Amino acid sequence: MARDVVAVHAETETTSLEEGGVGMLVKKKGTSSWILIDSEVNERVMDIDKYAIMHRVQIHARDFRILDPLLSYPSTILGRERAIVLNLEHIKAIITAEEVLLRDPSDDNVIPVIEELRRRLPVVNANHAELGCPHDFETGEEDESPFEFRALEVFLEAICSFHAARTTELETDAYPALDELTSKISSRNLDRVRKLKSAMTRLTARVQKVRDELERLLDDDDDMADLYLSRKLYSGSPVSGSGAASWFVGSPTIGSKISRASRASLMTVHGDENDVEELEMLLEAYFMQIDGTLNKLTSLREYIDDTEDYINIQLDNHRNQLIQLELFLSSGTTKKEKYKLEVEYPSWTNHRV
Repeated sequence: MARDVVAVHAETETTSLEEGGVGMLVKKKGTSSWILIDSEVNERVMDIDKYAIMHRVQIHARDFRILDPLLSYPSTILGRERAIVLNLEHIKAIITAEEVLLRDPSDDNVIPVIEELRRRLPVVNANHAELGCPHDFETGEEDESPFEFRALEVFLEAICSFHAARTTELETDAYPALDELTSKISSRNLDRVRKLKSAMTRLTARVQKVRDELERLLDDDDDMADLYLSRKLYSGSPVSGSGAASWFVGSPTIGSKISRASRASLMTVHGDENDVEELEMLLEAYFMQIDGTLNKLTSLREYIDDTEDYINIQLDNHRNQLIQLELFLSSGTTKKEKYKLEVEYPSWTNHRV
């Protein structure tokens, strides 16, 4: 599929400065870099003001604030009337029924996520597969989901895989270090294990936050229902795709493409408004994955605790040996002093007898 990837800078997003007769285009204060991707994988990379995004997706400032990288917000998935606001560490995104806005597209951890969005967001049908795309046809079952669920799944898979990879790296470093410490207690080995334990504690907290957020959603059907954007869009809200196409200049066919993609998603949004089974299965799959990662970290923590107990037992044993040696030396010193007195003052010894 051909992609139209263009970096644009709207007049409200940048400003021009004249310095020494040379025009300089600088980033306007208060803007941030975002990539906009629709269901046809039409893309825009732009520096845009937060108020323009808030107006576009109709979310409040307090919701947008969780996407600020300068603020330490925990992992969060919020369902709003027209958007899903998603903060999963380095993945900070806004999902609508027809498009995805992803922050900091040049970040090394975000680039693979963008590639996965390009691969999995397009709607795939049987006719497309017959034209020579068997790989896409194999994933056609996933592509029947609403657009917002396809995007959400990409983000959940990315963050779960990210944490799983970090956990594997930590295990690879930690277990040999712990075994080495068990065989040889030294300041170097102790410091190495201390650093690994600190890294494990931080990673465990991050994984726990993602797990808790998924568990919170799974425990509340109303929160899950709020994530069905396509269902809300077509159940009576007169929202058109014209707004989504307004940032794609010079492409009169994009609006119709978005409409076709939206109609494709419509097949799965009809039915009981309280039915959240599809999303529940999606969340459960990644909840189990992140829970498995957390279990690995828990096992590593237990191994560290066991190693610490073993080290403490060894230290106690060495301490007892030192105490025994000290008592032995003290006893020997006492006997020596007594013998010395007997030799130097025999009359004093006889008098005592």
